[in-house]
Amino acid sequence: MTAKRVGSVNRANQKACRVRVEGRVQRTGYRRFVADTAQELGISGYARNEDDGSVTVFAQGSEPLLSKFLEMIRTPPEPSNVKSFTRRAASVNPKVRHFRIKFGSVAEELHEGFGSMEKEFRDYRGEFRGFKEEFRDYRQEFRDYRGEFRDYRKEFRGFASRTDENFKTLEEMYGETSAKLTQVLETLERESMETRRELTRAVDTLSELVAQFVGKKA
Repeated sequence: MTAKRVGSVNRANQKACRVRVEGRVQRTGYRRFVADTAQELGISGYARNEDDGSVTVFAQGSEPLLSKFLEMIRTPPEPSNVKSFTRRAASVNPKVRHFRIKFGSVAEELHEGFGSMEKEFRDYRGEFRGFKEEFRDYRQEFRDYRGEFRDYRKEFRGFASRTDENFKTLEEMYGETSAKLTQVLETLERESMETRRELTRAVDTLSELVAQFVGKKA
């Protein structure tokens, strides 16, 4: 008896409604938004796309939560846009314990998925625009660096020019030094030959003197 009373009390607190939502509510992620909101509030039911472009929402729960749920799904985030929101009372279905999306054909769901991704692509495009601005800043930095590189190139040209001049000076100095060394060596060689001749003459003279001295002694 107690369980029945609790059950009857629970059923008495439950309210149910069926809502027809018109506007831009298909291929925008609206059903997913409705399902997420219902699961957050503990509402059971379903959301289903209709052939005329509208969405049917069946929802049940306690009156305060149901009212909050309906208020939230009336004002979805972009790109969804609700133009007409018609609520009708419905009977509570105790077999419905969770909220789910009633999916259509594969082709319909593919269109739905691609449509719901449009907003994400728009957001990414906004981010890419931001990246383009950053790239412009980097390009400006590169221009500044190019100016610095021009200065460095001028320095390198000056360094190369100075180095060439130094090498030319060294080459001239080496040529002069080499010529002077050759001259010194030639001079030393001549003086050496003359010295050897003088020594030879001196030795010859000394030998003659010795021979004469020895002959006189004999």
